[in-house]
Amino acid sequence: MLTSAAFLAAAVFVACLFGIWTRPVGFLATFWPANAVMLGLLIRSSSRDLFGWLGGAAAFLAADLLTGSPPFKTLILTSANMAGVVAAYLVYTNSPSGKAGLRQPTAMLHLLLAAAAGGAAAGAVGSVANPILFDSGAMTGLTFWFATEFVNYVTILPVILSFPAASDWRRRLRTPLALRTVDIPPASVLLASFAAAAFIGGPGAIAFPVPALLWCALVYPVFATAVLTLLYGIWTLVVISAGYFPTPLHDENALVSLRLGVSLVAIAPIMLACVTQSRNDLLVKLRHLAMHDPLTGVFNRKSFRDDARKQLADATRPCALLMFDLDHFKAVNDTYGHAAGDEVLIAFVGRIRGCLRAGDLFGRLGGEEFAVMVVGCSEGQALAFADRLRLSLRDPIILGDGNSCVISTSIGIAIVDPATDAACIDDMFQRADAMLYVAKDSGRDRAEISVVSSANSPEAMKAAVGDNSNGSSRH
Repeated sequence: MLTSAAFLAAAVFVACLFGIWTRPVGFLATFWPANAVMLGLLIRSSSRDLFGWLGGAAAFLAADLLTGSPPFKTLILTSANMAGVVAAYLVYTNSPSGKAGLRQPTAMLHLLLAAAAGGAAAGAVGSVANPILFDSGAMTGLTFWFATEFVNYVTILPVILSFPAASDWRRRLRTPLALRTVDIPPASVLLASFAAAAFIGGPGAIAFPVPALLWCALVYPVFATAVLTLLYGIWTLVVISAGYFPTPLHDENALVSLRLGVSLVAIAPIMLACVTQSRNDLLVKLRHLAMHDPLTGVFNRKSFRDDARKQLADATRPCALLMFDLDHFKAVNDTYGHAAGDEVLIAFVGRIRGCLRAGDLFGRLGGEEFAVMVVGCSEGQALAFADRLRLSLRDPIILGDGNSCVISTSIGIAIVDPATDAACIDDMFQRADAMLYVAKDSGRDRAEISVVSSANSPEAMKAAVGDNSNGSSRH
């Protein structure tokens, strides 16, 4: 906790120094990221305890005092900062998005409410502080401080809340960087729109980058879109301060209008990115549901056959198709109930998975029937593999009600070598299924194998060779 609080304090301190660097003499900072940084870290990290709050407050005080601000002014500004952070924190953490982050389209609406609450709290302090510190009106302090905090929260907070977790960064660093062709045009057009807006100028120039930002939201994830939107907000404030837009710096109403306009423009791309990401996540889930068995999580029949067909077509080494059927599974359902039968199927899949290699395919064909496709598997290896799978089922399965049961499986195996023989997945399924019935008719809890080779015709495969002591035989 202390480490997290120290990191928060350091981040807020650096953000304060950056904001103070943008502060004209006698005015508030042009860009003040510290409040949004503190709020985002409090929401995301474990430093939301008392140490985190104290560390953030100390960072505000230290930054102002070390840069020469009078103690009284420092105290007032810190009070405004903390009031805004507290209000925004309470609103956001009590919203439905408080724990889910920017994963749903409604997340930006909750963030807007939090930003408005934080801006209103800071504005309330500003209405008192503005006449004292800057010899200006209370209403001016309310509106200007509100607008300033609102735009800072809206542009900065999405970056922090959507920042990838450390595990995601480690995974990306291990993955070779692959820049897609579709990734380049949106960012390029955005940069060009920045240049065009600065060159042409005028009050409408702040809207020039909007189409490019929306394009970015359709292509990039939420974090990348939030970063680009933040750059847009910073760029707008910089060009306003530099005088590229015809807005006098002393016209506070115009500045408030521009700041609010920038913040509202920033909402659309991030909200669109949230919608796009939510849709993509839903498509991934739907694709998974379409390809996998909902009970056991392995491939369903169609997906297994499709992938097995692709593996067989690409294979240059012998391939083995193992088809399983749980012995006397109906008796399990009749004795313990169908819920217990589901538990048995899940346990069966778990034990079989423990025997598989990384590239092996595993699927449920229906009911209590499953299949495994193994590439690079000889006849002897397939029989040894089948026996290892059968032996993995010897230990009792403990059911949820405390009962236990022991299951066994019959296995039919079909072997083909694509390098020397015609390989057809449908033929392999037929032969494995036939061997499965032979195994069940021969006493169950055993494996039967059918091998196609250049020395074997399909008709000759039906001739029994005999039983082995390990419960396997070749046909």
